[in-house]
Amino acid sequence: MNILVIADEEAPSLWDYFRPEKLKDVDLILSCGDLNPKYLSFLATFCKGPVLYVHGNHDDRYEKTPPEGCICIEDKIYEYKGIRIMGLGGSYRYSPGINQYTERKMRNRIFKMWFPLWRKKGFDILLTHAAAYGVDDANDWAHMGFECFVKLLDIYRPKYYIHGHIHLNYGGGHTRRQQYGETEIINGYQFHKFEYETGKEIKMF
Repeated sequence: MNILVIADEEAPSLWDYFRPEKLKDVDLILSCGDLNPKYLSFLATFCKGPVLYVHGNHDDRYEKTPPEGCICIEDKIYEYKGIRIMGLGGSYRYSPGINQYTERKMRNRIFKMWFPLWRKKGFDILLTHAAAYGVDDANDWAHMGFECFVKLLDIYRPKYYIHGHIHLNYGGGHTRRQQYGETEIINGYQFHKFEYETGKEIKMF
């Protein structure tokens, strides 16, 4: 299965200069947030599989204009062709906003998911906007990661952890991919395409 991950900035090559053949072999699109809802709806029109998304800290507008033709998986474990995807959007709270959380509130969100976690026997992909604390996050309040995400990785050991929020052009040594225990971490900034089974990156253009 080929998965396209998107986050944080709309890629001109997937919107302004889009050609349908660019998505012909994409089976699933995962959005990590902070993207124009029209962008997600546009991509959903051309993708043969679903577009799943969580909210970024700048996605308060989704309350009034959610991405059409897309599926929000906030606080859910969505299963697609046998792949279990757990969604937890938002960032660490640093200003007013409905998609910002304290560590305690994010931990409470996870606690409320105990039944689907038990019923699904964990998950294969953790999809978030923010990073995990100490794992590809930053030192400022706005980009600090969540400690409870680290605990999820330690307990459930998913195959992939996919997040946004940390732009790769920020500097500071952030990388597209890294390993944490048994989990491969993917920073979804702009876009990244890979094969689920092998983890191999797939060039799009």
